Amino acid sequence: MSLSSKSIAIVYHSPYGHTAKVASFIAQGAKKTGIQVYTMDIEHIDWIKLDDADAIIFGSPTYMGSITADYKKFMDSTSKRWKNRLWQGKLAAGFTNSGGLSGDKLSVLQQINLFAMQHGMIWSGLPLMPTGHKEADLNRLSSHLGLMTQSDNAPIEITPPQGDLDTAFWFGEYIALLLNRIT
Repeated sequence: MSLSSKSIAIVYHSPYGHTAKVASFIAQGAKKTGIQVYTMDIEHIDWIKLDDADAIIFGSPTYMGSITADYKKFMDSTSKRWKNRLWQGKLAAGFTNSGGLSGDKLSVLQQINLFAMQHGMIWSGLPLMPTGHKEADLNRLSSHLGLMTQSDNAPIEITPPQGDLDTAFWFGEYIALLLNRIT
């Protein structure tokens, strides 16, 4: 099966646009491989495309050290899919964005990881070594469970920094290529 016949769904929540911007860079990286990518905010879920996707990348902002309340509602809305094991065996990955350099983003990735494991999914982290701590560096926040990005309290036109967006692009391409290797 060729990569062009597979698909990735990126499902996220983005009240201020920063997480959506990260999702778009993940999508661009995945699309570079020729794979079909569907991005969807939790307010506009295409359940058929989500269920049919070969991989799902989940994304939520980090609010007070946790996923958003709306993202939790999305997770809870998948209980029938969980019961019927509809996502079992799909590749899964996660990402989060917050204003702080830490902001307890690891907690969000752990929540998303546990959610994917409950569904019987196959988790991929971010196997990219950090290249430094400057805003232009890849994986500057040194995350490995999933993608972490940071946005200043500023408009989405200027934040997250380019290194975080480049890491998101790398992550999307990596997940698409990994999907091709494991299926």
